[in-house]
Amino acid sequence: MKDMTGVLKSSRSLDGMTIVLCITGSIAAVRCVELARELMRHGANVHAVMTKDAQKILHHEAMKYATVNHVITEITGAVEHVGFCGIGGKASLLLIAPCTANTIGKIAHGIDDTTVTTFATTAFGSGIPIMIVPAMHESMYNHPIVIENIGKLNGLGVEFINPVLDEGAAKIASTHEIVLRVERALSKKTLAGKRIIITGGATSESIDPIRIITNRASGKTGVELALEAFRRGAQVALVHNGCMGIQGICEFNVESAKDMTETVIEEVGKGCDLLISAAAISDFTVMPSKEKIKSGKDVTLTLERAPKLITEVRRKYPDLKIIGFKAETGITEDELIKRAQSSMEGSSLSMVVANDVSSGGMGTEDNDVYLIDTGIKRVSGTKREIALEIMDKVEAFI
Repeated sequence: MKDMTGVLKSSRSLDGMTIVLCITGSIAAVRCVELARELMRHGANVHAVMTKDAQKILHHEAMKYATVNHVITEITGAVEHVGFCGIGGKASLLLIAPCTANTIGKIAHGIDDTTVTTFATTAFGSGIPIMIVPAMHESMYNHPIVIENIGKLNGLGVEFINPVLDEGAAKIASTHEIVLRVERALSKKTLAGKRIIITGGATSESIDPIRIITNRASGKTGVELALEAFRRGAQVALVHNGCMGIQGICEFNVESAKDMTETVIEEVGKGCDLLISAAAISDFTVMPSKEKIKSGKDVTLTLERAPKLITEVRRKYPDLKIIGFKAETGITEDELIKRAQSSMEGSSLSMVVANDVSSGGMGTEDNDVYLIDTGIKRVSGTKREIALEIMDKVEAFI
């Protein structure tokens, strides 16, 4: 669905939010058209502020096109900085991306000689949150004074999104990560103070050093659940066979059902408010061959039962709140719900998410599921939309 700016909306997470996007003189400024549009796809109203050096790299008309708003390139008699970042100003967040070492140093020492530093000074004085996304050469990022300035600003409440160190440069973080951190910063933080452990994706069992037995699960649901919990302020640990690489989300890369079960039990022991067992965990394992099994001959595999994660966790932590997932094939809606309710009662689960995967869901972008707790709710849509519905229910009982 497009809004009045012609942007196709992907979510409403930033609806009603005004973000002042400040751009300084880094080559990463070329990423700001994409960044502005992505913030707008989530509902934000974006206003760009550019330094003179930024305009040497990216023309201000490009940002006017991107944001559909007048671009602030100088402070005029309209006192733009006060209107947005003064007391009672329109800004929900001041986002400086990319931010050079020079600008970080100026802000840290109260120097106010560019449009961006003027906006930052004003935001500090009115308590508007500030988020900084550094971008520079790696040698500059490693400078002890730059490190000291970042620490000073961090201590004053400025949130930093760390750069990606690559090819001798401290490159600006990905657009996806910046938007995610903005969503978290501007959320109501309804899950703040809660630690949630989530499992996701397929596990695999080794047949030999090359071959494995696995299933078709993509892990997308587990990832979307982790992202949504993070947006709402939770401390999140994701146990899966992938790597998102998102700052602030603790990831554990595991392969087998045994690895996943042991990792989850260890992490629950460190403190946990909720376990969401969304992974498609192997039901069977096999004794692997130490050497590659030669091709061209018949092979007989003897399968053994793999550990049941929820059973093992429940045995050690009888009072832990757990959400389970139930995937079936080729059964009626009534039978699917009946089996899910049986699993919920048998393992003392807070909720079960059930679906018939013969009609889709595994490896797809969308799904059609039943959320079963004290009631039954059918939810269809993208896996992000389903994760949002699940987290709405989590807020009610966690």
